[in-house]
This record gives sequence, C-alpha cells and structure tokens, in this order.
Amino acid sequence: MSATDALPLFLGLDLSTQGLKAVLITEDSQVVHESSVRFDNDLPQYNTVNGAVRGPGEGEVTSPVKMWLDAIDLLMDRIKATGVQLNRILGVSGDGQQHGSVFWSSEAEKLLSTLNPEKGLEQLSPGAFTLPNAPIWQDSSTTRECRELEEAVGGPQALADLTGSRAYERFTGTQIRKIKRVNPEAYNATSHISLVSSFLPSLFLGSIAPIEISDASGMNLMNVLTYKWDEKLLDVAGGPELRSKLGPEPVPGGVVLGKVSQWWVKRWGFSPDCIVAPFTGDNPATVVALSSPGDAILSLGTSTTLLLSIPPTDTAPARFTSSHLLAHPTTYDAHIAMLCYKNGALAREQVRNRYANSDWSKFNELVEQTPPGNNGVLGYYFPLPEIIPPNVAGNFFFSSSGELLPEEKVSGAVHPRAILESQFLSIRSRIEAILPSNSPPLQRLVLSGGSSSNPIIRQLAADVFGMRVFVAGQEGAAEGGAQLARFAWWRQMNGGRGTFEEMRAFDGEEERMKCVAEPKEEHVRVYAGLVDAYRTCEDKVVDLCAKAASV
Repeated sequence: MSATDALPLFLGLDLSTQGLKAVLITEDSQVVHESSVRFDNDLPQYNTVNGAVRGPGEGEVTSPVKMWLDAIDLLMDRIKATGVQLNRILGVSGDGQQHGSVFWSSEAEKLLSTLNPEKGLEQLSPGAFTLPNAPIWQDSSTTRECRELEEAVGGPQALADLTGSRAYERFTGTQIRKIKRVNPEAYNATSHISLVSSFLPSLFLGSIAPIEISDASGMNLMNVLTYKWDEKLLDVAGGPELRSKLGPEPVPGGVVLGKVSQWWVKRWGFSPDCIVAPFTGDNPATVVALSSPGDAILSLGTSTTLLLSIPPTDTAPARFTSSHLLAHPTTYDAHIAMLCYKNGALAREQVRNRYANSDWSKFNELVEQTPPGNNGVLGYYFPLPEIIPPNVAGNFFFSSSGELLPEEKVSGAVHPRAILESQFLSIRSRIEAILPSNSPPLQRLVLSGGSSSNPIIRQLAADVFGMRVFVAGQEGAAEGGAQLARFAWWRQMNGGRGTFEEMRAFDGEEERMKCVAEPKEEHVRVYAGLVDAYRTCEDKVVDLCAKAASV
C-alpha cells in the first residue's frame, strides 16, 4: 500500500431534483472520485419525470422518499465497485435540493438506530415516514398558506424583514401549514420534520439530524438575522408542537454532529471515526464550492439561480421581497443573496425540442443566426408557474416597443435566442437591486450546472451581464458538500478553531477557475439598452396572467 492509499478522503453527496451525486476529495482539495444515480433512468420503477411526481392536487409536486433511499444504496454499490477504500473517508457532508421536506414517524428514531447491516436503506420505508412522498421545490400548491403566513406577521414585507424572503409556495413553512390542514392525521403522527439536507445526515448518524442555518433560510420559519426559529411563525405554520417536530435551533456548518452509525461501518466498511457534518442546501453548497469575493454565481441547472455572497446586514432591505436573503453556511460574517427561477433547464430543453429537433447543436446554430436583441423580439417562457415574477405561466411574446405578438407570428428560428435572452435579462434587471451598497464590485460571472458547458450559452451570458465568464474545475454542489465535510474535520483537528477561508488557503494558489468567454462590448451595449424594455414587457405579462386568473 502506497502512502497516498492511507490519506483521508471526504465524501460530499448532492441529492438534487433529478439525481444523486457523490464526490470524494482529498485533504488538499483534489477531486478523486465521482459517481451518480439518475432517478428516471436508474430507478424507473418510481415513474418520475425529471425526478418528480406531479399531482394529484393542482400544483402539487413531490418525490418518493423510498426512491432516495434506493438511490443511496445504488450509489454506494457503484462507489465500492470502483475500488474506493471507504474506510479512508473521515468526513461526510453534502447538500439537498432546497425546500424539500421529509416527515418522520414516531418509529423513525428506533428504525434509524437499529438498521440491519444485511439490508439496504429501503428497510426504513414505509415505517419511518408518515408521508411516502416528500413535497419539493417545484410545488406551487400553497398559495393560500402563503397569504395566511404573510398576513399573520403584517404582510409580505414584514415576513421578508424577518426571514429574508416573502412567502413562497415551495418554502417549508407553508408546506407544513398545508399538510396540517389537508392531512391532519399524517401531521399529528409526524415526530420530526427534516429538510432534504437534514434527512441525509440523519441516515448517516442513525438519529435525526438538526437543520443547518443556511438551508433553514428557505423555510420562512427562521429569523435570518438571529439564526433562531421564530416562535410566532412556528405557531402559525404548525402550531405549538412544531418546535419539537423541527428539533433544536439551526446549526452552522463546520461543526461535528457525530460519527457514522454502525450500519455504515458494518455494511460498507466506513471507519467508525468518520464524522458527519451538517448538510446544507444545493445553492449554498454551490457558493461554498465556487465563490470568491466579487463573484456572481449563475447556476444553470433544473432551476436557474443567481447567488451572490454579500456583507452581513443588520436588516433585510425592502428589495428582498422579490429575492432571498440566506444565512451563509460557513460564516456569520456574510449572507447570500439569491434569485431563483423555477423555469430553468427544463424550459430551455422544451424550446430545444420544439424548435431545434431536440438537438443542442441545432439550437446553437439558431442562436448564432440571430443577432443580439433578436431583431426586436422578446420572449417569456413559463411552462411551470414561475417564482420571479410570481405565479406567471405560459408563453408570451413582444416587440421591444412593447407590442404583444401572437405566437404564430413569431418565427421558430428566434426562440432559442429569445429564451436565453429572456432568462438572463430577467436576472440582469434585478442584480443592482439585490447588491447592498457595501458589497465588493462584481468581477466575474461563474457558471455551473448542465448548461454551463454550452459555449453559445456562455458567450451570451458574458454579453448580457457584461462580465467575463468562468467555469470551475470543481463539481459544484457535491464538491461543496465534500468541502463542508473537510471543513468540519479540519476544525476538529484544530481544536474547533479556524475559518473556511483559512482552510482553503492551504490548498495553494492554483487557479481553480477557467475563463471561457469575454464580453463583446457592442453586444453589451445592445443588452444594456434592452433592460428597460424587458421590465416593461414583464410587467405586462404579470398583468395578463392576473387578468386570466380573475376570469
């Protein structure tokens, strides 16, 4: 055995909407292994579409919890089959899709602590759960609960001041309130409620893990400035019993929750000394993996998400009613500002399938054949009810002068550029509003997610945002999870002291980012001139949807 065969490894897991991914890194931050499971392809028995199940109610979107358990078992099989020495893993952390929630039964703690190493994690289902399917971030069925939560604290702005966000249908607080209303039997039988991010470490610990502060920011239940549960919001969302169902106050990253349970030692050969650190949300994990001061991170995955690390603030400004202010997963000396759009990759893929023969090469050709500004056509694509602006749905087309255009009058060739320009202009039109005045100037745009590998999309992003575009060699959220595991282990080795930045300083000065696109100034000027037109037409879309809903 060589010396390197005995060096520690750190495991990061990313449980996203469409799949589960694992990344292993070394003590010096090198990625040495990746494995993944795609839910639709690898676990077809669950009949999910892009990892989700729609219905039965209007706007309801869930994922089967047992599918996630099976995915973990399958992923571990794949990792072990490659010859990875699992006893070298000294820390585990990761992330889960934000806003998803798991409802544990009164038997859950006993079942977790007595797992049979001869069986997989499927032995937890159905007995450990009161709901077989977990509500996830694509759910839009809680509009009633959103208004009730806001009204209880004095309106949308009061809720944003308190929690960092106005009420959103996907947020856990409103999901809990709805389940209590429509399924009181399941709610009353629930002993604990986890986020996806705290569900995962619970499996490793053999006991229910606490919720991490950054992911708790996506619940409308935590005070984003004090990092504590808000008693009034808990009572509104779930009654006086909700505090006990959520567990202790949210915990920061970089702490040790415990060591892996004997099930992991006996079934998979983990070291009994392997620590478990808090898991966070997928977006904060991406910040951990990719962000440096002055970076804007644009995640082009199932959702489209902009992430900005910003200085800490004593108040949540009014502008955050249309965005999110999150706690930072590794420090109290920063917050995260976030814009999140439901219609991301899936909307882009629908345009590709309809107008480019399901071929990205053809899609790119059509983008290149149309000029910046798309000959004056602005397109808005919302196959799912959107988050920003809220609850709009459908496709809408305008001239840059604001004239509504019938879809049949819009050439199919302009749609690929139109959807990219629309998604990026929406974000650009909001960046200035979410940056506090004491933030460092933005220096570069870091792309992650599946679409970040597309050179045409990279260049169009550089032109719309007027920034150099970079991609990272790291693996995004899963690699961020591995870094959180390493951070907790490193702090433990240093007596509980040290910052994340101090740990990363030991990684050396090697540039982790590669510049892949430079903005073209003539194109930047075109897009700067379209921002006001985009906002005007977006307001018209909101009005059209509001009128349609009132009929």
